[in-house]
Amino acid sequence: MDTLNDIWKEVLALCKKEVSDVMYNMWLSPLEFYKLENDTAVFIVNADFRKTIIITKFAPLIKKCFKEIIGFDVEIDVVVDQAFDEKTEEEKNKKEEAPQEEKEETSSYSKKSFASYTFDSFVVGKSNLFAYNVAKGVAENPGGQYNPLLIYGNSGLGKTHLLFAIYNELKRRNPNDVIIYTTGESFLNELVDCVSKKNTIVFHNKYRNVDALLMDDIQVIQKGEMVQEEFFHTFNALDNAGKQIILTSDLPPKEMSILDERIRTRFEMGVLADIQPPDIETRKAIIKRKSQSLGITLNESVTEYIATKIKNNIRQLEGTVKKIEALKRVYGVMPTFEQIQDIVKDITSDSQPVSVIVEKIFSTVSETYGVSLEDIKSSGRAQNISQARNVCMYVMKKVIPNITLKEIGVHFKKDHSTVLHSVKRVETSIESDQIFKNTVNNIIREVKEKN
Repeated sequence: MDTLNDIWKEVLALCKKEVSDVMYNMWLSPLEFYKLENDTAVFIVNADFRKTIIITKFAPLIKKCFKEIIGFDVEIDVVVDQAFDEKTEEEKNKKEEAPQEEKEETSSYSKKSFASYTFDSFVVGKSNLFAYNVAKGVAENPGGQYNPLLIYGNSGLGKTHLLFAIYNELKRRNPNDVIIYTTGESFLNELVDCVSKKNTIVFHNKYRNVDALLMDDIQVIQKGEMVQEEFFHTFNALDNAGKQIILTSDLPPKEMSILDERIRTRFEMGVLADIQPPDIETRKAIIKRKSQSLGITLNESVTEYIATKIKNNIRQLEGTVKKIEALKRVYGVMPTFEQIQDIVKDITSDSQPVSVIVEKIFSTVSETYGVSLEDIKSSGRAQNISQARNVCMYVMKKVIPNITLKEIGVHFKKDHSTVLHSVKRVETSIESDQIFKNTVNNIIREVKEKN
């Protein structure tokens, strides 16, 4: 049963990323995973209305996340047990009695959840060597020459691993220091909550009186002026006190187009360390390290196949190995090579990070029209530049799921009405100009096909 609970914990962690904290805490967290039988995951709840909500609102999400973890489809069944309410209350009481200090230190993660992320468990290659060495330097000498430190790169390349490794090493060396790990999203949400309760002094005391602040996904603070202003003053307070600041971002500061210039220059006055996608030897090393940690052995041909097919995302490499191990746990035998091919196909067909797709769009349009990226993002009105810019906006709208006009505008420093006008111009031209239509369709196809 313990191994099944481990699977459920991983499924639950994926589900949490897809829903709000309120929905997660109200509906998903209290679910009791009872058993996995005949490809059906059975859960226990304490009331009929809860069963109805889980089946109608959350079953598709739970099924999707199960498939991501174990590699095959499951059905969802929910059983009502009135006695389950007592177990839930007992667990609630235990949580209420637990010390609050650890929660405050880490905001979004428990200490246990990232204890395994160390410098020793980080696979080093050419693509991340500089970031790794600078991160170690910070852990060994906080507040020194590498302050502030901003590690940036596409999603899934190891930025958060390095952040956790710094946290763990700082706590080992300086156990009495106050060290906070949080995310840009958590920082924003906490601020909004404190402002609504007219209790910002608590927020200030928490973040401005630490020995080290580690913040993941700092680009999120671009969402509003209030959070940028608060971060600016937090940054200054810590910097003036000689305290260490470590940040990660999907983007370099120069590409955070709606970030306050005061904050951008403070990022750039420190050390910027980028992480690039790993080369094939590093990818193979990551696969071997992950398989060893999970207690399975992959032969060289399987390792080579996975490393060849998955090139740009360490999480996908590790996720593939985890799915292989999960299948072995469930069925008692290693998956066949054909099953592993299906696992890889499922993972590589997942949507890529928006930042990666945007980069592909810009590079493809730039090549097609023979204009530079700087020209496309500029306010230049030359016909080829203007058309390239409009096509970029149109293609973003077409190929990036659920992207808004406002989000597209961020990449060009334009408002949503300007983006809408540009998209409509492209749509009109497509209807009347077959050659232009073919050009745009070719760009879309290239963007979708590029690895």
